[in-house]
Amino acid sequence: MDIRQLEYFLAIVDHGGFTRAASALYVSQPSLSQAVQGLERDLGGDLFHRIGRRAVLTEAGRALIEPARAAVRSLETARASVAAVHELRDGRLDVASMPSQAVEPLTTMVRAFSGRYPGVSVAVKAAFTSRDVVDMVRTGAAELGLLAVPGPLPEGDVVAHPVGEQRFVLVVRGGVDGAPFVGRQTVKCEELEGQRLIVGQRGTGMRAYVDGLRERGITFSVAAETEHRVSVLPLVLAGVGVAVLAESWRGLAERAGARVLDIEPRTTLRIGLVSRRSGLSPAARAFVTTALDASAPGN
Repeated sequence: MDIRQLEYFLAIVDHGGFTRAASALYVSQPSLSQAVQGLERDLGGDLFHRIGRRAVLTEAGRALIEPARAAVRSLETARASVAAVHELRDGRLDVASMPSQAVEPLTTMVRAFSGRYPGVSVAVKAAFTSRDVVDMVRTGAAELGLLAVPGPLPEGDVVAHPVGEQRFVLVVRGGVDGAPFVGRQTVKCEELEGQRLIVGQRGTGMRAYVDGLRERGITFSVAAETEHRVSVLPLVLAGVGVAVLAESWRGLAERAGARVLDIEPRTTLRIGLVSRRSGLSPAARAFVTTALDASAPGN
């Protein structure tokens, strides 16, 4: 068994099959297949069921994913540790982030980090819920994660660094005929009664907020439910409905021509930068340091 075989195995898992994995790795499919077959011989069992052109994980294959990621990540950490001697002149850092936090504070964090370590590439990976972020960090799919939760930051498998709070705001289309709440800068949550809302999927902060409105007896209709956070603003601008979003969207929404109203009473999400408890690469440690500095009050 060698690290190349594990990288090939994970590429097949992440890309959903041999053909796409071979293309992503820039290797021929026969070479990829031979490497996986060698790994299967070493482990004494099949890792995939070959069903036509599909590759479906066996139970043994599913069991290998987490240790394989840990092994690959350990090698990357070793390589990055050597690069640290050269002041992080190159390398890559994987950061998982929920959609709204990828707007802010991640933009500010990456700008601060890239300004100090321009040779290190930051790869942002999508995660839709806080649980997704924690799982990606815990299993090694990403070294760091940025999440938002209405309650306490997660503990246990990861270390969570508080990096601020974001309040919920209401995003509505610009001041055209029939637009809701014209001339307003704030809106009471009770005034969402009877509105058509654009909502995210369950497990997200924006969905938890609007579900909480229903529990309080505030009724509204769901005009659209979307897993694609980038589609929320176009839907609002098209007049499909209004949306409750984190305040990180304020600047983008206003520049696009939407209006952003503060919702009273103020309700916030806690933002956390999470990492594994040990074994961080030099790039990850440097990112945590610069991110916390960039998020400090007054910066």
